[in-house]
Amino acid sequence: MSRVGVLVMGPAGAGKSTFCNSIISHMQTIGRRAHIVNLDPAAEPNKYEFTVDIRDLISLEDVMEELDLGPNGALVYCFEYLMKNLDWLDEEIGDYNDEYLIFDCPGQIELYTHIPILPNIVRHLQQHLNFSLCATYLMESTFIVDNSKFFSGSLAAMSAMILLELPHINILSKMDLVKDDYSRRKLKKFLNPDPMLLISESNKNMNPKFYRLNNAIAHLVDDFGMIQYLPLESKNPESVATIISYIDDVTQWGESQEAKEPNDQIDIEEL
Repeated sequence: MSRVGVLVMGPAGAGKSTFCNSIISHMQTIGRRAHIVNLDPAAEPNKYEFTVDIRDLISLEDVMEELDLGPNGALVYCFEYLMKNLDWLDEEIGDYNDEYLIFDCPGQIELYTHIPILPNIVRHLQQHLNFSLCATYLMESTFIVDNSKFFSGSLAAMSAMILLELPHINILSKMDLVKDDYSRRKLKKFLNPDPMLLISESNKNMNPKFYRLNNAIAHLVDDFGMIQYLPLESKNPESVATIISYIDDVTQWGESQEAKEPNDQIDIEEL
């Protein structure tokens, strides 16, 4: 049986931990089970405890103190240490065959752009532990206030999509913090965007020096053709349920489950 895992990624402050907690809460409501696998050696659980916690193996604070490293260098060291001790991860994950495992990842994008840490972990989960994985990339809706920030965030999302080679769902988080109607209407154009229209709007007041560069970026996003976002309101059960339904589709959750006998057996002879 294939196991299902969801990687939750995005920059610091995008709402990854809140999203993980929302998935757990929704699963409990509908009678399914899920567990958080914390891959951030600096994270602290807030609402739900971590079932698997990288800090049981190595913590950012200890590395910074013992090796006199800064936070970024210590983070890289932690993941290099994890890569040398993947048997620990295998043992901790154990026999979670019919439950969601939610991998809460650090916000440092260099872990899957500059150094192949997360891609290597993904391959290990797929090839050695038989996981069906889906990547979710969160971008904060309150950050996307203009076209240029949309494009910069989308390039980061595209980088994760290309390097991880996984089914990928982009999410605009913290939509519930956008209160006024004008801002909510403005954000709608970023959910299913037309990159060429967005760049033509930006070019109206753009310094000619950056005109060609920005047009090249817009064409890249347009040619890639896979930059769409789902809105997330973490406290709205319908919003969370919609995103989980997309995850179920791409991981083929229903197909991976064993058929279960019905609770109420009917004796055919009685009919």
